[in-house]
Amino acid sequence: MIKKNQTLYLIKKIIPYFKKHKKIFILDLFFALMTTTCELVYPVLLRHITNTISFSPELLTINAIIFIGLIFLLVSIIEIIGIQYMTSVGHIMGAKIETEMRKDLFDHIQKLHISYHDNNKIGQLMSRLTTDLFEITEFTHHCPEEFLIAGVKIIVSFIILSYFNIYLTLIIYATLPFVVIFSAHYNKKMQKALKQNRIQVGELNSQAEDSLLGIRVIKSFAGEDIEREKFNDSNVKTLKTKQIFYKIMGKFRAIEMSFTNFMYLLLIIVGSIFLTLGHISPGDLVAYAAYISVLIVSISKILEFTEQFQKGITGIGRFVEVMETDIDIKDTNKSITLPNVTGKIDFKNVWFKYSESKKSILKGINVSINPNENIALVGPSGAGKTTMCTLIERFYDVTDGQILIDNVNIKNIKLNQLHRIVGSVHQNVHLFTGSIYDNICYGDKDATLNDIIIAAKKAGIHNFINSLPDKYDTYIGERGVKLSGGQKQRISIARVFLKNPPILILDEATSALDSESEKIIQESLEKLSQGRTTITIAHRLTSIKRADKIYVINDGKVIEQGTHKELLSNSSLYKNLYQNYIN
Repeated sequence: MIKKNQTLYLIKKIIPYFKKHKKIFILDLFFALMTTTCELVYPVLLRHITNTISFSPELLTINAIIFIGLIFLLVSIIEIIGIQYMTSVGHIMGAKIETEMRKDLFDHIQKLHISYHDNNKIGQLMSRLTTDLFEITEFTHHCPEEFLIAGVKIIVSFIILSYFNIYLTLIIYATLPFVVIFSAHYNKKMQKALKQNRIQVGELNSQAEDSLLGIRVIKSFAGEDIEREKFNDSNVKTLKTKQIFYKIMGKFRAIEMSFTNFMYLLLIIVGSIFLTLGHISPGDLVAYAAYISVLIVSISKILEFTEQFQKGITGIGRFVEVMETDIDIKDTNKSITLPNVTGKIDFKNVWFKYSESKKSILKGINVSINPNENIALVGPSGAGKTTMCTLIERFYDVTDGQILIDNVNIKNIKLNQLHRIVGSVHQNVHLFTGSIYDNICYGDKDATLNDIIIAAKKAGIHNFINSLPDKYDTYIGERGVKLSGGQKQRISIARVFLKNPPILILDEATSALDSESEKIIQESLEKLSQGRTTITIAHRLTSIKRADKIYVINDGKVIEQGTHKELLSNSSLYKNLYQNYIN
């Protein structure tokens, strides 16, 4: 969790990103100092001209004017070069830092436990990856340089003005502590309001994504009005959080303007009195007015970038919040790579419950599956069948007991290999936006086109692909929306054929298909199962008649096991399930 001294802590967390661009960052700050120095020269030149005209006009010769003009020209050239560098290279540095942070955030999200993804909305994660980090470019570039520029201007202006008249300078600068106190007070309010807005933007993204992904269901149930109402509700809540933020910012700006006008009022009244008494010269008063303008602009910049600072810090805070989420399931120093995996699986007294739940899903499961054995898991919904399979892939860790592959605890197998040696085909197929080639190739990124064609033929989808105008390069739309359920399923099977894992999990792979598609898919699955350790979860019990062994799961326990014939010969839960199915 983020610590109490949040701002300092968050800044420390992004310093490593600045270190990667140290040279550019130092040059950016150098040019910021140069442009600041140039800006501070102008009032000095103006003071010199005014005092010379007031007291010694004969000294203001053509040569003197040309000399002053050359100084001004040199200062202008330096300032222009500095501004060009800061605006271009400085911004690019900020964009690079934003890009690197987004890459690290995406990498970390990929490594996070499945339970994290189960408990966090995709819209919220998308908001952290995009909206939150958009502000990082401006923050990383502008905030350091603007605060440096403002600080230098305030300090150098104080030194120069003190040389002119220490008393008038102290009177004017006496207002600055109040500006700082006021700024700190409103910063906290703005940060809190902005964080609430970012959270609500994430909720809005989630609502929009949920509706857009379910557009077919929405239209089939004529649910457009319901979705509009839900979206509008979330949209209005987002507006309210912005209104709170902008109201606070409005008060912030109003009081800022009050301080600015008060400083000018002090200069007019006190400066005029000092000029009348002869304590300052006309040139000094002109320089004061110029430096006060510089000072006020500096303070305004600080206050202006306070908003940018808060947006940046809020984005960084949400970035750090995810980055500091522990990766619960990961490789250790003891993790090994299994040689020549045979596919033997053992559940030894496996208990499991979700971290937030008090109820155990699995209760002392003991199951042994031999290499190349084809077993099935059946039982009522919620019995724990799918949970057993997700534990094999180590999407979750067992609460107690252990799962072994080839007599090695899966906790000691490198995750990358574990996920390579287990292939799965699910009821709900996920295809990625892109071509058919891209989706089958996901099973093996090094596969050739010929390898992909062979996998497609085994899955019974090659002829269909060949009938398409673009064949394997055919774009299938988001999540394969342009394909039928059976076509998507066969592409997912081709993907597993290409992966060629020794262990195969079939989780309700045909339950969402019509009878004709189911028959075709079942033939593909039988081919896929050959020579592999196969675990099938099925409600259509006719599809598992030829399983080597069937385990009947109920309430998280194995209550029966045997072949199809053996289980039917007993008065059992399996017999009841089977009779209910065929009837």
